[in-house]
Amino acid sequence: MVTPAVRREAVAHLRRILGVSERRACRLIEADRASVRYRSRRGDDGPLRERLRALALERRRFGYRRLHILLCREGLAVNRKKVQRLYREEGLSVRRRRGRRRAVGTRAPLALPALPNQRWSLDFVHDQLGDGRRFRVLNIVDDVTRECLRAVVDTSLSGRRVVRELTELIAERGKPRMIVSDNGTELTSNAVLAFASTFGIEWHYIAPGRPMQNGFVESFNGRMRDELLNETLFFGLRHARAVVADWIEDYNTERPHSSLGYETPAAYAAGLRKQREGHAPPVASISTMGNSNHGSLLPAG
Repeated sequence: MVTPAVRREAVAHLRRILGVSERRACRLIEADRASVRYRSRRGDDGPLRERLRALALERRRFGYRRLHILLCREGLAVNRKKVQRLYREEGLSVRRRRGRRRAVGTRAPLALPALPNQRWSLDFVHDQLGDGRRFRVLNIVDDVTRECLRAVVDTSLSGRRVVRELTELIAERGKPRMIVSDNGTELTSNAVLAFASTFGIEWHYIAPGRPMQNGFVESFNGRMRDELLNETLFFGLRHARAVVADWIEDYNTERPHSSLGYETPAAYAAGLRKQREGHAPPVASISTMGNSNHGSLLPAG
């Protein structure tokens, strides 16, 4: 019995079961009578608790920090610590999934260019439909803004398909200076090598067995796995494409991103573009500022 609330319950239990006085019950459990007689004047925060439960049910894998950001967006002026207390009292804590063992040691942060659309990262995520058929998702992420530029869902994604998706994306946004990927067969195919040579894009392959050299897209894959793939039963490929597209839109425009100061990737990208238009030096996390040539881009990892 540590907290005052538990001690008050113990005193009430002794008085009810044994019929002893309050003084005697407090002496038995060594409780302070003033603490036992205290009655909280704090409101029940009913509307806030109800909204917090609704958001936690809608965003099952969000912790109290992101839920606090969402509450503030809705105009609820509430302290983060209060949200943390209510979050804990309502039993909304996210159950942590066991992860694999990770190496211990000093790690250097990845160097970033200072502008959006300078470096993209690619990787694949696997999952299966309700009928057991497996499908893959090709994720393309902007390393600076953390935006997911494209998430391609299909049962098979060859090197030619990767090239086609990248060509369409370049037509929409312009080409990056560098693309980072692992050494998968689709990404080391002749089609990809010819594409990089034709467009003059530096394609950087990470060291084999070192996925954290491609940490930005790996982190995104983890969020997609935790918040979408593990939480959703897909009834068909069309359903999977629609659900993934909706989640990507929400990720880019609504979900607070901790590494961006809890801004959304779209809002952060808009801020960088505004700085660039105003001739202000752009700011990006872990970046070599004011130098956008190839020499400022260190090999990932």
